[in-house]
Amino acid sequence: MGDPKGFLTTARQNWPRRPVEERVRDWDEVYVPGALLPIVGKQAGRCMDCGVPFCHEACPLGNLIPEWNDLVSREDWRAASDRLHATNNFPEFTGRLCPAPCEAGCVLAINQPAVTIKNVEVAIADRAWSEGFAPPRPPDRLSGRTVAVIGSGPTGLAAAQQLTRAGHTVAVYEKDDRPGGLMRYGIPGFKMEKHHLERRIEQMRAEGTKFRTSTAVGRDVGAAELRSRYDAVVLATGATAWRDLPLPGRELAGVHQAMEYLPLANRVCQGDLEASPMSAAGKHVVIVGGGDTGADCLGTAVREGAASITQLDIYAQPGAERDEDADPWPTYPRIYRLSAAHEEARDLESAPAADADARLFAASTLHFSGDADGHVRALHLVEVDAGRRPLPGSGRTLPADLVLLALGFSGPGREDGLIDQLGLALDPRGTIARDADFATNVPGVYAAGDAARGQSLIVWAIAEGRAVAAAVDRRLMGATQLPAPIGPYDRPMTV
Repeated sequence: MGDPKGFLTTARQNWPRRPVEERVRDWDEVYVPGALLPIVGKQAGRCMDCGVPFCHEACPLGNLIPEWNDLVSREDWRAASDRLHATNNFPEFTGRLCPAPCEAGCVLAINQPAVTIKNVEVAIADRAWSEGFAPPRPPDRLSGRTVAVIGSGPTGLAAAQQLTRAGHTVAVYEKDDRPGGLMRYGIPGFKMEKHHLERRIEQMRAEGTKFRTSTAVGRDVGAAELRSRYDAVVLATGATAWRDLPLPGRELAGVHQAMEYLPLANRVCQGDLEASPMSAAGKHVVIVGGGDTGADCLGTAVREGAASITQLDIYAQPGAERDEDADPWPTYPRIYRLSAAHEEARDLESAPAADADARLFAASTLHFSGDADGHVRALHLVEVDAGRRPLPGSGRTLPADLVLLALGFSGPGREDGLIDQLGLALDPRGTIARDADFATNVPGVYAAGDAARGQSLIVWAIAEGRAVAAAVDRRLMGATQLPAPIGPYDRPMTV
């Protein structure tokens, strides 16, 4: 370790955010540019290089966290980049978007603030790009085998890069006009600016990966036809079948899914649209759902100039400290977290009716009501107990000109016909069934990521992509040297 007493002498210090009143006027990332490098060396020095580093177990990628913490504390950025990229294809994505289960598993987190692992990771990744430590790595020779990857989210990109580097000829099929999946059109720029994504896409192109955008497999090209043209097919389409809220008034205009709303705002930032047809400007907005997607809607609505914004969370407000009975260390705890979007809504007083920041906790939607023109104007809710039972006399009504449903996803979408055309078996949850080698019931077809695992975190998505690449390489070549960090049935640590 860089400093044997670092965890005793150095307090945790996070990457500072820009002032709220400044950052809500643009779509740039919320953090102060250049403010991380001056502090990250000492923060990395807080790592104790534990004999049993539980951060490894908490991260499905198996990131070599104590090693690159030590290297950063010694300012050996090239070696730190090598160790980081040894397990993670896209650390600049995870360093910005992952909720950091590794920090929940940090041994310091037993009784102290954890090491700022996520900040150290993104510092290494950004330094690697600025110093040229992440050049394209095309294969020395080609295998003569071809692979189609359907979907260009983190799973598809990781699988494609690993297989390309192993020497296979890989084509990535993406139904949108640009690659990236939810990272492109679901994640707002204030969480991750798109140039980070573009940079990796260009690296992959330089390595030999081909991208076929605006191509929905099953609709624009037949699934069986594609299967016949490639030696293997990897399905990494994500879990795009959103959960709905079939309540009275759901049919009213102005009630939309979060993933109908967020892509439009992202397209405005990409220059595709002058203004979003679903813009929250001047509207009373209610977001149903307390997760990250809801927070993304919140930050977007703040920047669009909503009149008010309230986010509903059906769970009770969690405490500030870990509940050792419900979420013992090193599991990921349910605690009160203040995201950048919630901080903005709190400081701007965007939700005067909320309990904390912009959120109403323990709130369940009853129905929506509208005006004579059929447009939503109010959301009716009730408070609930821990068993989600309504509390008598707790009904409330919120003004609502725009309601956004951010209730998560149940599995892969079927609108393009891919699943039915291939005759893929599904498990009881509606996700694609696969065996211990990531293989589906259709020979030569593999499934990975949220389409098969179900809705999960970006680190699990990348780990799935790396693991399915190893399985495909083994099947094509008889053996593989590609790492497989997880199996299809592995799950996060829980009680």
